[in-house]
Amino acid sequence: MTAETAKAWLAENAPDLCIVENGQSVATVNEAAHALGVDAARIAKTLALRINDRVIIVVARGDARLDNGRCKAVFGARPRMLQAAETEELTGHPVGGVCPFGLATPLPIFCDVSIRPFATVFPAAGSRT
Repeated sequence: MTAETAKAWLAENAPDLCIVENGQSVATVNEAAHALGVDAARIAKTLALRINDRVIIVVARGDARLDNGRCKAVFGARPRMLQAAETEELTGHPVGGVCPFGLATPLPIFCDVSIRPFATVFPAAGSRT
């Protein structure tokens, strides 16, 4: 799967949203913020996590760090980041391009309250560019 999967999902489920593409790398929060000319906080990073035998997706503001203690309190165990190969297998997107749209496997998606202050955020869309 690629950015085309995310585009197809958006076209069907949220046609009012669009994907911003450019030739620059946007694989990290800082690269994405620079390429888009926005503050790093407005980049919505998408994390693929394992909590015991469950895999979940968490979307948080780009400048936020994962609070293991808080995650443990909410989800009942400490989260672990998936390895790159497993991330791509389960989401259909490469690390640095993981987005919550058009996932290869249905996964629960949790949006952190840290993105609430923003009217618009910029998640990855299935590609590192």
